[in-house]
Amino acid sequence: MSTKSSERLDVDFEVEAALAFHDEDARAAIATLLCDIKHLRMQLALAEAAMSHGMTRGWKPSFEREH
Repeated sequence: MSTKSSERLDVDFEVEAALAFHDEDARAAIATLLCDIKHLRMQLALAEAAMSHGMTRGWKPSFEREH
């Protein structure tokens, strides 16, 4: 099995798990994921403010996903 098809199966499983957690309510699943994104972005901003430039050897967090 290729890496891409394996990754796709993982994503499909995660989607099904999120929907099952919310009793198949897609709107509730999306709302939870959006809240999680907001929380994680805030955590990333706090980490960026607390870390020194030297500690990360020049790495800067990115708020957008690289494709």
